This record gives sequence, structure tokens and C-alpha cells, in this order.
Amino acid sequence: MASDLLRRIAGNRAGEISASVEAAIRSGQLAPGESLPSVRRLADHLRVSPTTAAAAYRDLQIRGLVTAAGRRGTRVSPRPPVRHLSPATVPPGTRGLLDGNPDPAFLPDLGAALARLRPGPRLYGEPANLRELLDLGARLFAADAIPADFLLVVGGALDGIERALVAHLRPGDRVAVEDPGYPPVFDLLLALGLMPVPLPVDDRGILPDELEAAARGPLAAVVLTPRAQNPTGAALDAQRARELRDALAGRPDLLVIEDDHGGAVAGAAAQTVVGPALDRWAVVRSFSKSLGPDLRLAVMAGDPVTISRVEGRQQLGVGWVSHVLQRLVVALWEDGHVQRLMADAAATYTARRQALVDALAEHDLRASGRSGLNVWVPVPDEQAALRRLLDAGWAASAGERFRLRSEPAIRLSIGRLPVAEAPGVAAALGAPSPRPARTRTG
Repeated sequence: MASDLLRRIAGNRAGEISASVEAAIRSGQLAPGESLPSVRRLADHLRVSPTTAAAAYRDLQIRGLVTAAGRRGTRVSPRPPVRHLSPATVPPGTRGLLDGNPDPAFLPDLGAALARLRPGPRLYGEPANLRELLDLGARLFAADAIPADFLLVVGGALDGIERALVAHLRPGDRVAVEDPGYPPVFDLLLALGLMPVPLPVDDRGILPDELEAAARGPLAAVVLTPRAQNPTGAALDAQRARELRDALAGRPDLLVIEDDHGGAVAGAAAQTVVGPALDRWAVVRSFSKSLGPDLRLAVMAGDPVTISRVEGRQQLGVGWVSHVLQRLVVALWEDGHVQRLMADAAATYTARRQALVDALAEHDLRASGRSGLNVWVPVPDEQAALRRLLDAGWAASAGERFRLRSEPAIRLSIGRLPVAEAPGVAAALGAPSPRPARTRTG
């Protein structure tokens, strides 16, 4: 198998070698997570210098195609940014607890809203950000004690996170992230050539002592989720937010990004770690969970330098987020029926999370889910737990892709799980495994 792997890589120069590896990844000949030959072995096989082979790997790492883990060697990234990876699908005959989606029953009718909106044409040179949407964002941020002097509109939470990172960081910089955390954030960092620094979380978010220790090192940024943390459901409270601000007090130069993707339906009040002690920060609030994932829109607040850089780079690329979407968000948010839908969604998601956490506790299964659309369940063996659920007709997500150093677990998405069915899910997960468990240490 090792010789087969080597045959997939060719070239005499670093650029040729990295291009052949990229082609193998794109074609599926090299799978996500697959180990690559050591630098010396690759150099011997291609009859090039170790320096050339190392340069090829370094180029691949900077572009997020491979990861280097010291003695564990070099591997293809879990989600290399060169080809589309299909999302997890629900096996036939089972019901899904794996997609993290909101319940469509609580999303507004976009077609009807667009028909009422009757948007007119917008032309080049007009303001990029709709004034009414910026005013709405300012009110929402101000209500949560988040400075709203500088705002702009971005194409969703991840778009805002990426733009804020690129505005300040360079390949090789270290970024603290939640562990367990959101896989697309991990993948984004790798694609930008940034190094994730995993920080453990509990029900109230990142542990302050861990953040303070990381901030004493060569850290450049922190990405955190104030509520509806994916996958654990963690949510900051006022005390934890204050403790995290204290942990950052000695590093005003750090870029701090808050990903408030849950917004109005998170089921927890918004808290923030940003304040006057920070020089560089951004808070991105998405409308995808409350108004619909297809809207792809978020409002970003930040310090003047960050907002200026993000807006300037945006103008060089996409230019602006569609004004149809911007006007649609404003119209929906000001609709009384939509406000009631969001309130009902937040209450229903809270009831569904709590029902599942309580049902799991009846089977001595510890779980977390203070907010958001997911419940996180530590297990000794992820695959054995998933098999038990599948046997009972439920499909869930293995925790492996959400973890960097944290312990095994599975993620259960509760967006469309009726309260009455939570005991059945818990009973299936708590049933004895028919096969010997294999512990995965991550």
C-alpha cells in the first residue's frame, strides 16, 4: 500500500510535487485523513532533495490541503478545500439527528415575503450596506451591550469569520478555538494556513484558565461562540464572559471573533467578551438559524480597523451582499408573525433539548445542551453508540470530526426531534452494546 501511495505522487520541483498531491486529493485517490510518506521517503522515491520535498509539503499545508502533526507525520486534511464533500446523509429507513438544521415549521415563508417586498433593481456604485439593515443590527447589538459604531453586512457567519481572520492574520499564526468545536472553523483555519489551538469547553464555554494560559503564548486570535455552541450547546453567562474578559486583559492585541450564529433562536441571552480593553475584535450575528439557512447573511460589528479592512476587501471581490437579501431580512424581522415564530422556535428548541438531556440522564448518560440545536453526549466508543442508535432507527453524528483533543462523544441534533420521542432515543443510546466496545482516543 505504501508503494501505491508513492506512485500517486510525482514531480521534480516542489510545485510539481504539490500539484500531483492536490490532483490525487481532487480525484479521490488520496482520501481525507490519509497519511502521506515522510519527507525523506518521498525525496528518496522522487530522487529530489529533502528540502524540495519539504517545500512541497509546506505549500500544501499553507493551502490547507494537508496537516502536519510532528511525529504523527503529514496527512490529508479532514476536509481539503479542493473538492465538494457531500454532507452526511440519513440511511434509508432511519430518522436524522445529524444535520443541525432548524425546524422548517418555525421558518418564515420566504416566497410570500418576497412577493410583498417587490424588490427593484440595484446598480453598481450604490451603497453596499442597506441603511435599514445596519440600523437593525445596531439596535440588536446595542441591546446586548456590544459596541455598534462600526458595522457591515457579510455573507453569513463563516464568511464574516474568514474575512476578519484574513484582515489581520498571516499563515502560520495560531488561533484558539473551542474543543469540541465546529468543523468548518477548523477547516477554514487550515485552508488559510493558520494553526488551531484547541481550548476545552464546559456548559458555559471556553475555560478561562485555559484561555489565559494560551494567551501567554504566541497566540494571534480567538474564535468563540457566545451561545448555541456547536456541538455542545454551551452558552456564556455573565460571570463566564467576565472571566474570559479578565483572561484576555493582558493581550489587547489579540483578535477576538465571536460567532453568534444562533441569534434569536439560541435559547440563551447574548453575552460578549468584547470591550474597551480589546483593540481588534468582531462579533458576527447570523440570521440563518432564525430566518432560514438559505439567506446567507450576517451583520458584523467590530473595531474600526477590522471593519474597514473587511469592507475594503469585500469591495475588491463580491462587492456587496445582495440587497434583495438585505431588504428581505429587514422586512421579515419587522414582521410581527415572524417575531412570534422565532419566539416559538426558541421555546420549542429549549424544550426539545431539555427533554433529551433529561431522558439521557435517566439512563445515566451525561449530556450537555444549554442552548442551540444540538446535544453533546460523551461516550466510550462513538461507533458503538451510533450502531445502537441505527439499530433503533436513528442516525446521529460521530463526535470525531468535532474534536481535536477532547474525549469521544456523539452529537444529536434536536431541531426536529419531538419531545415525546426523546425517551426512545435515550433508551436506544443507553442500551447495552451487542458488540465489544472499542475506545477511540481521538
